[in-house]
Amino acid sequence: MKQEILDTATQLYIKQGFKSVTMDDIATHMGISKKTIYASYSHKTELVYAVSHQMMTTVQAAVTKLINKHKNPIEELYEIKKYVIQHLQGEKSSSIQQLLKYYPKIFNELQLQQFDFMKGCMEENITKGINMGLFRNNLDVEFVSRMYHIGMTNIKDDSIFPQEKFPHAALYEMYLEYHLRGIVTPEGRKILNQIIHSNQD
Repeated sequence: MKQEILDTATQLYIKQGFKSVTMDDIATHMGISKKTIYASYSHKTELVYAVSHQMMTTVQAAVTKLINKHKNPIEELYEIKKYVIQHLQGEKSSSIQQLLKYYPKIFNELQLQQFDFMKGCMEENITKGINMGLFRNNLDVEFVSRMYHIGMTNIKDDSIFPQEKFPHAALYEMYLEYHLRGIVTPEGRKILNQIIHSNQD
């Protein structure tokens, strides 16, 4: 029952936002009493914490699975980008904004976890690219991985990139090309151009 409550709450929070959905809403949706929910989660903040961490774990597991396919590092980033866009389409930005506003401690903890995970993935990606001769060998791996994280995080800021002018899919595509053109070797550029041309066909 605990997992069923968690899964139902996740669906409702994604659709309507963390603040908007009450424990009553979850109970009504499931056809159970609030007492049953409180037997598993003593208060709403505990449930929000569990939901947000499950969402993070799901995303990280999916990204790890893509990395383990052993594609070259340029293809790998495009596969991850494709997943991120698909994931964002099913997730309302209002739910994230509400998490930031009403549950800042949980949001900040998630941000730190996301940073650590993303930094590790990017350092591995860049190192692999250097070893394969696709990325320049004079790169500062940690610097580039941190810059990539900053870019991927901040392009979600609607005040900087309003969605009506910069749709998410096109924005991620532009940023990824911007990032890669700064670090590829001539050999890596050939692969990058092939991917870009195939995506345009």
